[in-house]
Amino acid sequence: MQRNLNFAPGESYHVYNRGNEKQKIFRDKTDYRRFILLLYYANSVEPVHLQSVKKDIKKLQGNFIKKMDEKRETLVDIGAWCLMSNHFHILIKEKVEGGISKFLLKLATGYSMYFNKRYDRVGSLLQGAFKAEHLDKDNYLKYLFSYIHLNPIKLLQSDWKEKGIKDDKKAVDFLNHFEYSSYIDYVGDNRGYRFILNKEAFPEYFEDVKNFNEEIFDWITFLD
Repeated sequence: MQRNLNFAPGESYHVYNRGNEKQKIFRDKTDYRRFILLLYYANSVEPVHLQSVKKDIKKLQGNFIKKMDEKRETLVDIGAWCLMSNHFHILIKEKVEGGISKFLLKLATGYSMYFNKRYDRVGSLLQGAFKAEHLDKDNYLKYLFSYIHLNPIKLLQSDWKEKGIKDDKKAVDFLNHFEYSSYIDYVGDNRGYRFILNKEAFPEYFEDVKNFNEEIFDWITFLD
């Protein structure tokens, strides 16, 4: 991955990418779940074993993963994530030298191989290298929890960034049922995907679920 930004251990970043030519990279639930499992499996000093991913796909019941190991040696800490049909966002902190680059390479390679094989296609799936922003200020880091977790609201109300969210309760209910982000893991749903996150690696911005929702919705005014 070629970029001007150099990752450093202990620092946090917003990494994101979209499909090449803005194409969909997630076409159905199986695609979303494969990428989510790779968020977990690619975050390890050990190689990714695709057979393990396939086995867990088969074990999925609803949006739960039956078993995940919390004691793995990981490359990065993930604080938040969100998948949309043609792009994704990850809030990430580097743990070891080169950890982010290794993690993203494993993630992109594993998912692209799966996607191209499933849909009998060739060529690049993603739009070049991952994009990244250094979160070097505390208020910017806190803002990213809102930016990432509120992204799916555009599916409910396309103009919410320009006009604001019309119905907060409806928006919260929508996010509570949106499977493909870490929002649910912050509001208390005890699902297997929670092991993707390491909340302890990031500042304790949120006292409880109520405070979490209040905080992320308060930060709407800072969104572009």
